[in-house]
Formats: sequence, C-alpha cells, structure tokens
Amino acid sequence: MTTRSSPFVNARRGALAAGVGACALLSGCIANPFKDAIVDPRSPIAAEVTKTVNPDAPYPTFVAFPKTPEGVRPNPQYGVVAGRVEADGAQLIAATADSTWTLSGTDAFAAQVRAAAGPLLPPPAPGDTEAFAKDLKARATPPPPVKR
Repeated sequence: MTTRSSPFVNARRGALAAGVGACALLSGCIANPFKDAIVDPRSPIAAEVTKTVNPDAPYPTFVAFPKTPEGVRPNPQYGVVAGRVEADGAQLIAATADSTWTLSGTDAFAAQVRAAAGPLLPPPAPGDTEAFAKDLKARATPPPPVKR
C-alpha cells in the first residue's frame, strides 16, 4: 500500500484552479471602457466636455513630469528625524513611568491647602435638616388640577 506524501495533495491543483479563475475574471478589465464612451447631449456639462476633451491628444511622457523641487531634505533625513522623535518619546515614557512618582512629604502641601480653604464648618445637626425639609413641605403648593 502506498501512502500520500502530504495530506494536502490537491492543494496545488486548487491553487492552480484559483489562479486560472482569477485570471478569467480579471480578463474583462483588459478592455478600454472609455474607448466608445459617449457624453449624453442632454447633460449640463456636455458642451464643456466637448470643448476640453481632445481625443487626438498625445499621451504624456516621463519627460513631462516636473523636476524634483529644490531645498527638499533628502529621503534618509526623514528616517533620522523619525528616529529622533522615537527616542524623545522613549525618554518621555521613561521620565513619566510609575516608578518615578512618589507621594511622600505631602503633609506640608495638605497643611497649606487647609489654611487657604479657611476654617472648618461644623457638621449640620439632624434637627436642622428636619426643620429645613418641614419648611419646604409647608411652602410647596401642588399645581392646579387639569381641567377636563
């Protein structure tokens, strides 16, 4: 009994069939769809299209491309600047890591803030709250009933 060399023997045939299928599907894109394109004469831009489009115009060549502008930094310089930005970012992360912050010696700061806030107010008495609620209930008047 002979065994197969791989459990995926048909993988090559499947890849070949998929490649042939993709080529067949894309072969419709080879034609020029603009060759016989006609502008609708009822279109509002039909007159402008006929004035601006010249079907006999020559195709542009590589000579027609503009020259490289002057005063632009060379491509390797972009990498140097990007490396500097990355280094500055790593330095910032290291400077603001959790291990660099401490909460020791905050008593002086707390005393300064308490002094700036002023004296402590006494807590309200339970009777004050009940009297306030009773006063609000006495002043409250329900809305008039809806006329039907």
